[in-house]
Amino acid sequence: MSAPEIIKFCFSETHPNQWLKNDPDFDQIITNRFFDVHQLAQKGLLFNWREHPLDALAEIILLAQFSKNIFQNSSKAYQFDDLALVLSQEAIRKKYDLELTTEQRRFLYSPFMHSESQAIHELALFLYDQPGLEESYHRELGQKKIIDRFGRFPQRNTILNRKSTVEELLFLSNLNHSDASESVSSRRCLR
Repeated sequence: MSAPEIIKFCFSETHPNQWLKNDPDFDQIITNRFFDVHQLAQKGLLFNWREHPLDALAEIILLAQFSKNIFQNSSKAYQFDDLALVLSQEAIRKKYDLELTTEQRRFLYSPFMHSESQAIHELALFLYDQPGLEESYHRELGQKKIIDRFGRFPQRNTILNRKSTVEELLFLSNLNHSDASESVSSRRCLR
């Protein structure tokens, strides 16, 4: 499996709507095609991919996005978020984002949206505040609102075996689609 195959899958073989919904069949396709290379990524063995913008993006997609598909309904879906964030930060430091298309930048920046750090969400707002990423910027506002309120995403508490506070339980019981922007990072990074 090569980085160009991952890029082709994400940007040529799939429709953007596929990344926005919970689809077990789509998850299985990703698992079947990319599980082995994901194993290499999680061990840090794709370090040679970090020398080129699209290759670096492919590694980030493996860890930030495909983890959510491969390890759905498991705490392992979030296990690689910090590594994906560091790789995304490094790609931005190298100015790789300036060489990517708008849709590719959406994927590159997604680890910022997954973070449970207020400081990282401040940076995410800055990154998404550009033409073509308005929808992601709006979603990030919702993400940040939840982090500012709780310091974490309560929707992850059960799967991560965290005890919910009374306020979080009330929030979860009242969760509706307009408040549920964390569904972006609890299930899919691009929602």
